[in-house]
Amino acid sequence: MIKIAIVDDHSLFRQSLRFLLEQNEGLKIVAEAENGQEFLDVLAKNNGIPDIAIVDIEMPVMTGIDLNEHLQNLYPGIKVIILTMHYQERIIASLMRNGVVAFLAKNCDKEELFQTIQQVFDHGFYINKYILDILKNAKKLRNDNLKNALAIPVDLSKREQEILILICREFSNQEMANQLFISVRTVEGHRNNLLLKIGCRNTAGLVVFAIKYGIFDIGA
Repeated sequence: MIKIAIVDDHSLFRQSLRFLLEQNEGLKIVAEAENGQEFLDVLAKNNGIPDIAIVDIEMPVMTGIDLNEHLQNLYPGIKVIILTMHYQERIIASLMRNGVVAFLAKNCDKEELFQTIQQVFDHGFYINKYILDILKNAKKLRNDNLKNALAIPVDLSKREQEILILICREFSNQEMANQLFISVRTVEGHRNNLLLKIGCRNTAGLVVFAIKYGIFDIGA
């Protein structure tokens, strides 16, 4: 059972989304809120932590961007899916470097909604074709030198690039160790070094970086 929270300031949309999600027997709605601060208040009551939070960007009191920052610091186990009508490469890349694991358009169909939730739960991130195209078509894509989140040049070793590609292919640490004939501890060390060098919080941020600089094509 995947536990879901919905955070959106439009009551009708929130109620409709809940009704839709509850049609899937594998999903359970454990929290609702109309803004980021209300959701943090709900979490503080300790009534159960969701696996996934589906969050709108534009909300009063506390936006989805600000809420994500609080969740990454206070509840890093909650995977954040942004549900929005506005796609900008800069915002998408920034949010994914800062812990957001997927994006969905508010007019997506239910199959894509369910697929995204399942992929996030199973693999920790999901990049759909629309987001992939935005990242691949960004002006700075493949011609720039590698730079981290602070625009500082990054030098990745051959092994780190191999690890990064396998991360993008959704290999587990054990599978990467078997593939490269190294220990799981060594894989974990490379993964942690990548997170530090690139300046992102999780796997989704690493994947965004790899796509942005042409290290990996998730559609290939």
